[in-house]
Amino acid sequence: MTVKAIDDMEAIYGGLARRARAELGVTAWGMQVFTLPPEWDGYPNHNHGSDSFDPNQEEVYIPLAGSATLVADGSEFELRPGTMVRVGPDQLRRILPGPEGIRFVAIGGSPGAFAPGNWTELGADPPSPPAG
Repeated sequence: MTVKAIDDMEAIYGGLARRARAELGVTAWGMQVFTLPPEWDGYPNHNHGSDSFDPNQEEVYIPLAGSATLVADGSEFELRPGTMVRVGPDQLRRILPGPEGIRFVAIGGSPGAFAPGNWTELGADPPSPPAG
């Protein structure tokens, strides 16, 4: 068993993301914690299709605090604690934090397989943020 406070986990992108998977020693799926400031527009519009590290990766977002709007394939969905959402690999998505910002867990994996990206390892250089 591994127990860690989120704020004690290694941070990247100036604290916007925490390497939760590596900190907890998870080997079966990807997992990071994101803390986005109020009304921040820097979260990239992206998918995990054929051009990504893992082109079959599905993601689940679990809000812990705050709120945001998830824009996926042109539709908008409210993210707030008590809700969860799954997005498929090819779905174009973007998260727009609300007036209090949002903290959420992002869990990712591919059906039948998981291979962690090097950037998720403790101490590794983060990749360049996607153009958004």
